Amino acid sequence: MAVDYRHIERSQQARVPQQPGGGSVTTETPVLDTLADLTAASLEHNSLAARELMLVRIAALIAMDAPPASYLANAGAAADSGVTADDIQGVMIGVAPVVGTPRVVSAGGKILRALGLAIVVADSEIADDSDAGQ
Repeated sequence: MAVDYRHIERSQQARVPQQPGGGSVTTETPVLDTLADLTAASLEHNSLAARELMLVRIAALIAMDAPPASYLANAGAAADSGVTADDIQGVMIGVAPVVGTPRVVSAGGKILRALGLAIVVADSEIADDSDAGQ
C-alpha cells in the first residue's frame, strides 16, 4: 500500500530520509531506535519526574498485559530514573484491585522473562567482547 505524501509540504518531505524502495529506515535497529526516541520524548515533555513517569508506564504495561519485550524496552529508563524492584512490587499491588489478579500474576512472569532476556543479551555481549579481544 503506497503512502500519499502529497499533503506534506516540500520542506517537510526533504527532512524524511529516503532509502531505496521508499522507506525511511536509517539504522540497523529502526524499531528499537524509534521506541527509545519515544521514551526519551515522553521523559522530556512530561510534568512528572522521570521516576514517577516510569512507574506510570510500568502500571500501564501491567494493565495492557504487555509482552516481556515491552518491559525490557523500558527497563533501562526505569533503572536510570531510580525505579527499584520494591517500587515495581508496589505498583503491582497498587494496580491489582483495578486490573485484577490474573494481569498482575501475568506481569510478574513477564517481568521475570524480560530480566532473563536482559541477562542473555548481556552474556552474549560479554562473549562477543571476549571473542573480539582474542
